[in-house]
Amino acid sequence: MSLSLPVLSLVETRVLATLVEKQRTVPDTYPLSINALAAGCNQKTSRNPVLELGEPEILQAIDSLKDLGLVSEVSGSRVARFAHNLERQLGVPSQSAALLTVLMLRGPQTAGELRLNCERLHKFADISSVEAFLEELAERADGALVLRLARLPGTREERWTHLLSGQPAAESPVAGTGKAAASEELADLKARVGALETEVAELKALLLAKGA
Repeated sequence: MSLSLPVLSLVETRVLATLVEKQRTVPDTYPLSINALAAGCNQKTSRNPVLELGEPEILQAIDSLKDLGLVSEVSGSRVARFAHNLERQLGVPSQSAALLTVLMLRGPQTAGELRLNCERLHKFADISSVEAFLEELAERADGALVLRLARLPGTREERWTHLLSGQPAAESPVAGTGKAAASEELADLKARVGALETEVAELKALLLAKGA
């Protein structure tokens, strides 16, 4: 590992994760211009929380990520374009990078949710393989990159969160076991719908880019 564990802001995690996501989902437009990066950061789908970042905020985050070696500017184009160095700088395989990316973009999730939400970045064979990579990230000798959260009352599965923004704040218990189970099922349904909406939006963007 070439740097100590970073403590990234919300904007920095959004910028970094968006670069990783777009490299895998729309490789024809990668590395990303600032406009494409802003559109990805501010998506209304597959993002929690939804943000409305301006170009100055994104450029400031890029500068910080450059200092950490996590982002680089690619030369040879009339328009400045940016690429990530997440796997190399953190010393993680592509499977782990996919998990970290989805955690940075969507917040804490169960292994099942991560498998579903990672599908376009990396297809995990089963939930056990997701859990194996999560355990590996949690037990790294160079410092844990994910944390298993305490199970909330009424929930059936433990959730995981990334640690690139430091230790997470304590969560409030969910009131009522029935509500918690229903909330979990609704979250899974929203994740499926969000994934489909994102795929449609990215296909439209790709068609527009090719037609320009």
